Amino acid sequence: MSRFEGRAHDAIRPVEVVRGFVDGRPNSVLYSSGQTRVICVATFADDTPSWLGDGRGWLTAEYSLLPYSTMPRNNRARGKADGRTTEIQRLIGRSLRASLDLSAMPGRAIQVDCDVLLADGGTRTASICGASLALDGLITDALKAGFIKKDPRIARLLAISCGLVGDELYLDLDYEEDSRAAIDINVVGTTDDTIVEIQGTSESHPLPRKRWTELVDLAMNGIQQVAGGLEGA
Repeated sequence: MSRFEGRAHDAIRPVEVVRGFVDGRPNSVLYSSGQTRVICVATFADDTPSWLGDGRGWLTAEYSLLPYSTMPRNNRARGKADGRTTEIQRLIGRSLRASLDLSAMPGRAIQVDCDVLLADGGTRTASICGASLALDGLITDALKAGFIKKDPRIARLLAISCGLVGDELYLDLDYEEDSRAAIDINVVGTTDDTIVEIQGTSESHPLPRKRWTELVDLAMNGIQQVAGGLEGA
């Protein structure tokens, strides 16, 4: 089964990064994965949560689909976020916190915002990749300015999706492929071949464990491809 633009089943979509995309926010990133585009911004918040206590820093994330990012139009969020949005922003926050030694930045809180400009599948994985880049820039600047004394970064975090479409395993699903997938997973991992989180489900029938293992292996290969596409970005 051929893919859009003749992409191989185990190939990612083209990755593009524009740093400083938002004026006045040097640690903002426009992250593009094929036709999916997300603006990610990392900033320091005023203070840590009251329940956290002393001796640790914190990071939280927010995620949104802008109304024009989807067809049909996605209604603008008013008040409490819906379940899908809440689940995705929790995933982003958990993943980014796992890449940091929070004890190295006591009393410091980081806010990451991910806003989807165009959604063509893989918005949560693109958000994690873009947020990771924005976070890296924020920490680099904070260390230079002496705002934090110790580098809290312990891993370079990236994410990718893959799934079973027909009888073929596909890497980095676009929207059309995702809508046809019998199973799709999102894998958050590092360039050191470690895994932070796996999200996935079979949407039709149980699949052999071997198939699940093949999907995870495909995703980890995709993370290395993303890392290669980001060299110099």
